[in-house]
Amino acid sequence: MAKTSVVYVCQSCGWKSLKWVGRCGGCGEWDSTVEEYSNDSVGATSLSAMLDRQLPIPITEIKLQDCPCIEMGISEFDRILGGGLVVGSAVLIGGTPGIGKSTLLLQVCQHVSQKGYTTLYVTGEESVAQTKLRAERLSVLSPKLLVVSETNLDFILENIHNTHPTLVVIDSIQMIYKPQLESSPGTVAQVRQCANELIFTAKSTGSAIFLVGHVTKQGIIAGPKVLEHMADTVLYFEGEKFQCYRILRVVKNRFGSTDEIGIFEMRKNGLHPVDNPSEIFISQGMRVGAGSTIIPCMEGTRALLLEIQALATKATFGMPERKVSGVDYNRVSMLLAILEKRIGLKLGGQDIFVNIVGGVHVYEPAADLGIAMTIASSFKEKPIPPDMVVIGEVGLGGEVRSVNQIEIRLKEAQRLGFKRAVIPKDNAKGLGKDFGIELIEICYLSEVVEIIG
Repeated sequence: MAKTSVVYVCQSCGWKSLKWVGRCGGCGEWDSTVEEYSNDSVGATSLSAMLDRQLPIPITEIKLQDCPCIEMGISEFDRILGGGLVVGSAVLIGGTPGIGKSTLLLQVCQHVSQKGYTTLYVTGEESVAQTKLRAERLSVLSPKLLVVSETNLDFILENIHNTHPTLVVIDSIQMIYKPQLESSPGTVAQVRQCANELIFTAKSTGSAIFLVGHVTKQGIIAGPKVLEHMADTVLYFEGEKFQCYRILRVVKNRFGSTDEIGIFEMRKNGLHPVDNPSEIFISQGMRVGAGSTIIPCMEGTRALLLEIQALATKATFGMPERKVSGVDYNRVSMLLAILEKRIGLKLGGQDIFVNIVGGVHVYEPAADLGIAMTIASSFKEKPIPPDMVVIGEVGLGGEVRSVNQIEIRLKEAQRLGFKRAVIPKDNAKGLGKDFGIELIEICYLSEVVEIIG
């Protein structure tokens, strides 16, 4: 007989307690434990389960499917997934409300269904009529695209087994519930169990599945962390509220690189991939003001030219301010200390503001040299040549260290018409051909400051 017991489960990490506590003992979150009912039953394994289990076989005897990967026709989406949609894979996509997750996945269903594959869109947050209104606006009209409004997991699994779709979209996983569980939809127990059964169904039937996940106020996908461990690919949809560009970032991918990003432009008829993103992240025309330069950054296999701006102004109040957008605050603080200690710039009484144009976030150390040059340029009121790009990592001793994939960065700069590039001297040793761009080799940060004047 099954035994029903009451447990208190943390909705942030899944930690369990036999009594209610104000603070979670696992993650330390306050007021996050919710009462749930669990059925504990211990029994022997059924005969059908023993007959259905798989036995170990040599890897050389495993047969692959004829079409293990399906190109969806959306260039940015195919690239970040590793070439296309892998049959039987589970993809988790999260993002803030209104960012465009449902819009993008509805367009994905349209492209896949136009290739002759059956797709199933399960919506738990709106009716089929509301989905049809959005589909008409996006010109998503295909007889191979099936839509159902359902939140009961048992009925969803029944629909998957009956229709045999190539692609299934669950929008969203927090709305799906399993009737056998006593807890309400969106709780840790429901999300974990529903995702587990949906992913198992994807592996057994060969239907690829997209799970839409809500995000918390901390910016992470709501529910247990095991949700991201179970999925094959985890994507985050990012974007500024007042800008039309959206960035789809990969944080986990079993079938490709985890450093890729996809850039889309939101229009009235849906999301459209941006083929040349470097042009949208740099200002149009020539830059004549001080405190602005271009840095080539790597996002996976793609080089992006980004404009970085800095403003140094005398602090009018007692404590100088340090504000950054798009870069690491601690990294900027380190560069300010290097500029003051090694170069002699008196930045202690200056308000410093650093910004990456376009709402992009840069994490790689290759942007150090560009940040340092823009701060020095703004402080000295000397503009950086507008036809120059800057690449390099800065060490604590003021030395400029080499960066990876220098050739790809220089090719992108040359393609967009830049004439000069400041690069580390160590990187110049491995360059064996002319890129049509003048290379300025440096070893120390002081040499870069001399370029500014």
